Amino acid sequence: MELIKSKTYHNLAKSFAGECQARTRYKFIEYGARQQGYTALADVIAKVETNEFNHARMFYTYIQKADVKKIADIEICAGYPFKEKWDLIENLKLASEDEDNEFSRIYPEFAATAREEGFPEIATLFDNVLNVENCHKKLFADLHNQMKKGTIYKKTKATKWKCSDCGHEDTLKEAWKVCPLCEAKQGAVMLILADE
Repeated sequence: MELIKSKTYHNLAKSFAGECQARTRYKFIEYGARQQGYTALADVIAKVETNEFNHARMFYTYIQKADVKKIADIEICAGYPFKEKWDLIENLKLASEDEDNEFSRIYPEFAATAREEGFPEIATLFDNVLNVENCHKKLFADLHNQMKKGTIYKKTKATKWKCSDCGHEDTLKEAWKVCPLCEAKQGAVMLILADE
């Protein structure tokens, strides 16, 4: 089967569109975090944005390989999330749910279709992306839980905190409100994530 005539080709287009939209939704969340003074949180989310960009880039690369001629517009019909509002904590929860949908439903289905249609390399691409989306799901869930519980900068035992602006470190139960070295606000303190 030719890729350009396959369902996999359309799944690549859906995936490209989905990853581009996810990147933009996460840019909104990053922007909101920065506006609220959570620069370290925004930096973590910016790394996820870069991941989503590269997922989109890989899907686009396979689309471009489907034909030596100029690729015509691809008509796709798919549902994409528009749940996010301008609420940082809620958006972290919604991002986790969206990532779970990609991990548990969308990309496994697309990988299976690619295998059935004889595109093992593309199936592997979908498998690799879904594993990253699972990490994103866990990351966003962890960030949501810490923000909701107020434990993002407060722990039950002494923890090593580090200022992302100047590198100052100290071991405390709660991160400083203002860095004693460079006077950066607490939002610049690097986050302690569940998988660290």
